[in-house]
Amino acid sequence: MDKKEIQVSLPDGSVRIYPSGITVEQIAASISPGLRKAAIAGNVNGRAVDLSWPVSENSGVEILTLESPAGLEIYRHSTAHLMAQAIRRIYGSEAVKLGIGPVIQNGFYYDIDLAKPLSVHDLEQIESEMEMIIREDLPIKRRVVSREEAFQLFSELQEPLKLELIHDLPAEAIITLYEQGEFVDLCRGPHLPSTGRIKAFKLQSVAGAYWRGDSKNKMLQRIYGTAFPKKSQLDEHLHLLEEARKRDHRKLGKELELFMFSEEAPGMPFYLPNGMVIRTELENFSREAQHQYDYDEVRSPFMMNKMMWEQSGHWDHYKDNMYFSKVDETEFALKPMNCPGHMLIFKNSLRSYRELPIRLAEFGQVHRHEFSGALNGMMRVRTFCQDDAHIFVRPDQIEDEISRVIAQIGHVYQVFGFEYRIELSTRPEDSMGSEELWNQAEQSLQNVLVGKGIDYRLNEGDGAFYGPKIDFHILDALGRSWQCGTIQLDFQMPEKFDLTYIGEDNLKHRPVVIHRAVYGSIDRFMGILTEHYSGAFPLWLAPVQARIIPVSEPFTDYALQVKAALAAAGIRAEVDVRNEKLGYKIREAGMKKIPYTLVLGEKEQNSGTVSVRQRTACAIGETPLDSFIQQMKEEIASRK
Repeated sequence: MDKKEIQVSLPDGSVRIYPSGITVEQIAASISPGLRKAAIAGNVNGRAVDLSWPVSENSGVEILTLESPAGLEIYRHSTAHLMAQAIRRIYGSEAVKLGIGPVIQNGFYYDIDLAKPLSVHDLEQIESEMEMIIREDLPIKRRVVSREEAFQLFSELQEPLKLELIHDLPAEAIITLYEQGEFVDLCRGPHLPSTGRIKAFKLQSVAGAYWRGDSKNKMLQRIYGTAFPKKSQLDEHLHLLEEARKRDHRKLGKELELFMFSEEAPGMPFYLPNGMVIRTELENFSREAQHQYDYDEVRSPFMMNKMMWEQSGHWDHYKDNMYFSKVDETEFALKPMNCPGHMLIFKNSLRSYRELPIRLAEFGQVHRHEFSGALNGMMRVRTFCQDDAHIFVRPDQIEDEISRVIAQIGHVYQVFGFEYRIELSTRPEDSMGSEELWNQAEQSLQNVLVGKGIDYRLNEGDGAFYGPKIDFHILDALGRSWQCGTIQLDFQMPEKFDLTYIGEDNLKHRPVVIHRAVYGSIDRFMGILTEHYSGAFPLWLAPVQARIIPVSEPFTDYALQVKAALAAAGIRAEVDVRNEKLGYKIREAGMKKIPYTLVLGEKEQNSGTVSVRQRTACAIGETPLDSFIQQMKEEIASRK
């Protein structure tokens, strides 16, 4: 092979010969005109680079387009630069000091120091200027500079935040700038070839953010935006965001009177009567499933001696997130997890190999300190209830038991209409125990998944500190992913608590523990369900299953009789006797997302019937009360 030629390996396994120094763009053009047109950057030996990047040695090369996640990130990063350029054009380079502008999930932001407080209304003007820069189709060029050149340039531009970033770069760092027209920014890149490649974007909000995330630093303004290759994709994304806003569990929780929060207990939910109905139904459903799978329910104390948390290993891994108190000069901690309590319960009795598996379940209230800025309604709280279980098994029972738990979790999620995907998380850096035990545990989980033909994604290094785990990520009605259920295999905790059972050989043996949660946090699961159903809970979960509305005062007695009949059948109903117009009361029942509204007048009273309307404003019509009750009982029992 000629010294001036190189081998380029492509993703399809083919190898092509090119002259040394060929650019990524030229490689794309040699493959096909269509790929050249679609290309926006490249990946050379695992490193994302611009189209102009020269390939000078044997390399693996992938052409990046907007169809790939990496290509979309580059597209959004370039849109962040576009926004910063537009802001500087509008408000002037002297007024605007630039911070950083990274890509985030589904979008980007840019932090700026600007005396004028920006509002949502200012975003429209910035968007208009961005459109002008797009029409200019400015080439985006990369330039490598020395540290001295970078200092000089950003000193002349009077950009103190950029100078700080340059100062903190390692001595060996390669410093690169990206230029488009009059705009220059400190950036690793890569970027689109030109501003004209940006097609669809939207600036969404403005918020405050401390420079570099440090509260000791100056507060900057952070402008959030998103961008997509096609307007139709942007429109779909904005529609989903609007739908998510309507479904926000904090908004619906207040409107439907499910739960509340108070400054007297930050991050700790108060359950209102309606919300308590839903929580109780969720617990009862879980108990029913646990009964089918032979669990015993237990309860452990909220607070235990600090020494026990040191013994379990939680002290080393969780002490910064725990709450403490002194009792009789001894330090105690509110439990962040239920597992140590279940170890003590197992150890309370002499166990035989014939008893195993022993399945202990608890709806355990736990406390974990979260920073106030991280709190998010029911999704991130400081106290929550875990539907926790710990299954004590012999080593030969591990795989069968994990299969049972997978089936149990799948059954529960099916009732709510959730699809889910599975991740296998392996040994983290801060793990306890030997590599041999970890390998054995990971292999056991993998054997079950492969044996059951379950597709899964490997999530390396994200296991619990005591063992690997299988995580269940549910998809809600908007396609958002939530990690809820988990199965964790633990050889460490039985060792730390010296747990044993008497084997068939009359000797002591060490059990293995399977940690299991289905909902995860019941509080968080309620928040997810509220958004998943948009507050229109299925009949079995609905706090009020039927609202009874007499058309006028003379029919109140019949309405109360109907309520009594529904209550006797176990149906949650209420009577609306307010002095309001009938149409208003019917509409309000729909707004409260009550599944059924029963309108009662003279005809219904005389015939012993009810006039039924669904919450979708669909009138079912008149039906005998007994038939309606039977229909509701069947619907509730089906949990549909």
